[in-house]
Amino acid sequence: MKTERIARTGRAAWICAVLGLLGAAGAAQAGSAELLRSLSDGLADTVEKVQPSVVVIQTESTRVPYFVDHLYRAIPGRPEKLAGQGSGVIIDNDGHVLTSQHVIPRNPDIIKIVLADGTAYDGEVVGLDRHTDIAVLRMKDPDPDRIVPIEQGDSDSLRAGQMVIAIGSPFSLSGSVSWGIVSSIGRAIGLLPYEDFIQTDAAINPGNSGGPLVDLDGRMIGLNAVIQTGGQFNRGSIGIGFSVPSNRAFSIAEILISGKPVQRPWLGIKPQEMTRAAANYFLGQDGGVYVEEVFRDTPAYRGGLFRGDVILQIDETPITSVLDLQREVFNREIGSPIRMTILRSNQEREVEILTELMPDATFFQ
Repeated sequence: MKTERIARTGRAAWICAVLGLLGAAGAAQAGSAELLRSLSDGLADTVEKVQPSVVVIQTESTRVPYFVDHLYRAIPGRPEKLAGQGSGVIIDNDGHVLTSQHVIPRNPDIIKIVLADGTAYDGEVVGLDRHTDIAVLRMKDPDPDRIVPIEQGDSDSLRAGQMVIAIGSPFSLSGSVSWGIVSSIGRAIGLLPYEDFIQTDAAINPGNSGGPLVDLDGRMIGLNAVIQTGGQFNRGSIGIGFSVPSNRAFSIAEILISGKPVQRPWLGIKPQEMTRAAANYFLGQDGGVYVEEVFRDTPAYRGGLFRGDVILQIDETPITSVLDLQREVFNREIGSPIRMTILRSNQEREVEILTELMPDATFFQ
């Protein structure tokens, strides 16, 4: 019954907005207030359901700073202890925790996983995927009665405008809740080799990374990862946050837990998305992908793709954005051929490229 109650809250918000715009009075205003209370209670019920699945991740690592003397020699300094904190979410009854890879330092000395009730466990790294900024940890010897896995939602069914809730530990304030809407889906912002972010205006701040983005039923539909800030001196939320879709996050977590490496095919190019104006002028369509660079000794290099080519389609699928290109490539098996239609010197050509295993993320740094 609680699920039905929460599902009604989305409609409640719209009904309240319409009543307010119409200036309804009397009984209508009383009805609006009741609907707002229903919405408020529904949000609180969702948060109460999700909170036990959200954890605080505390880390400690050692860094040795190096200084350069007058002879340009690197001199090690005194080791420094660095403390960090982020968020995470419990995903199964074995105590596995999903979080953002950047929350975990390269060589952590200590990892603590703190539950919503304050219980703390030692944690260990199960696996990392730097391409998508995803990590899986495991609690050591957790009490099964305290483990509450989150329910997975279907991020592929998301639509812009849907209401969502973010939970995490921004600025060390554990269990903080914010809510908003899905601003857009399929966002790429140029931070990772592969991006397909959910954009939300729910307030996400430093420390929220690794926490869940959930729908009104309390199902996880995203892993909060990145925020857009107001600049170097303003690290707080300006209403633009990005989350890794839950379907991708959970599938990668499953691979990491199995102990297998996350393997992806790649072409070996640096793509650049064309503006709509440029694509309309040069291609007569709304988008296209310009090949800014072809890395040496890669599938694209061997397949005859050149810098300056414009990718128009793969097989029969039009390619109008970098995200289109990534989806088509990553859905292929490693070693499978890709038939690509390109524009070169104002002439359409076809090239065939055999995909290969994508190298480690350090290749792109």
